[in-house]
Amino acid sequence: MQMARGTITLALIAVLAMSACGNKNKDPELMNIRPEGRGPDEFTILPTKALEAPDFTAALPSPTPGGANLTDPTPKADAVAALGGNPARVAPRNDGSIGRGDATLVTHARRFGADRVIRQTLAAEDLEFRRKNEGRLLERLFNLNVYYKAYDKVSLDQYRELERFRRLGIRTPSAPPDPAKFD
Repeated sequence: MQMARGTITLALIAVLAMSACGNKNKDPELMNIRPEGRGPDEFTILPTKALEAPDFTAALPSPTPGGANLTDPTPKADAVAALGGNPARVAPRNDGSIGRGDATLVTHARRFGADRVIRQTLAAEDLEFRRKNEGRLLERLFNLNVYYKAYDKVSLDQYRELERFRRLGIRTPSAPPDPAKFD
């Protein structure tokens, strides 16, 4: 009996050790969110606008791969139109230029220069950061979410910043209550 228990314990340790030596080439996942089965993802199903027959077919634009469809939902443009605004101002531009309403904001944001490959640089740095902070063995084995723990050191404490601004006399909008005070 004692021998069997020791063998089972040794086998369990071996299985855990082998599972820890999984695919190291895979990108680390800090947010363990996976669908529960093979069914459809209800968030990918979008309601479309009703189909309409055009008055005349000669004025129809030629199809563009990856372009927008006339029946695609446009919630921002629909909201702007419902409030009496011009929905064309929120439509994305196909020529890559910046809209008239955003030009001042973009100019101010680029005042110290702009890195053209910033997205690729940040993606590579974040991947390296996640590899270093992937989590402990038991967190990976039991599929626990280690996202917030990994980024805790570099995240902003919004309530501390709110109090700092208020002490400086800067007007701030109201904020939801701090859940830590209610624990």
